[in-house]
Amino acid sequence: IADRQEGIGVCGWILVSLSFLLVLITFPISIWACIKVVREYERAVVFRLGRILSKKAKGPGMILVLPCTDTFVKVDLRTVTCKIPPQEILTRDAVTAQVDGVVRYKIHSAVSAVASVTDVHSATLLLAQTTLRNVLGTQSLAQLLAGREAIAHSIQATLGSATEQWGVKVARVEIRDIRIPMAMQRAMAAEAEAARETRAKIVAAEGEMNASKALQQASVVLAESPAGLQLRYLQTLITVAAQNNSTIVFPLPINMFGSLGQKSTGG
Repeated sequence: IADRQEGIGVCGWILVSLSFLLVLITFPISIWACIKVVREYERAVVFRLGRILSKKAKGPGMILVLPCTDTFVKVDLRTVTCKIPPQEILTRDAVTAQVDGVVRYKIHSAVSAVASVTDVHSATLLLAQTTLRNVLGTQSLAQLLAGREAIAHSIQATLGSATEQWGVKVARVEIRDIRIPMAMQRAMAAEAEAARETRAKIVAAEGEMNASKALQQASVVLAESPAGLQLRYLQTLITVAAQNNSTIVFPLPINMFGSLGQKSTGG
């Protein structure tokens, strides 16, 4: 815009001179109407006879505005956070969902924000809604649920490239909530429950297989040592009696008497 700016012409300079003369004639009073204060977070775009006065916006501080020939527009440079209304979309796998989000942006060029678009805030919000629908329409439901961060970055890049010419820098885009139909929620819950049951059965089967292998190895070891089998039998009885608080009476095997007798004779 500044590159295309042309002079205001002879008539324009005459009008500006008359405006200066009017200010000088009514000096003590007119100064209050000519001086404007621009806050630290604001910039003022001054128009003189319909043309932007300089290559950049004025402020912060005090600026001088001539009566009759100058007008100005204040632009807020603070970060704006706006909520994207819920958008009903159709995902790539034909699932209907409602998605809403939040977009944060700020104006970095006040001149472009004033001269390039009628209402920069409304235009940014509408473009954010359209971009959200377009990007999410290319994703499946599983990708939408699992990849929110990546999808948000994609929306931010697309929206930022479109609003750059308006002097708007998109700082962040977030997807807040994804709502799907109740029937789809029940189907997904049933699918997840079936998957968990399948994994549980697989784990139980693997445990049974490992236990059978361990029992097979233990049986081989006990078969080689009959005394070890008797000791294991006694240990099992002790464990059962401790758990159930009961007394167990069992007959003493004959072979134990024989082994005890052999040991005493040998001694």
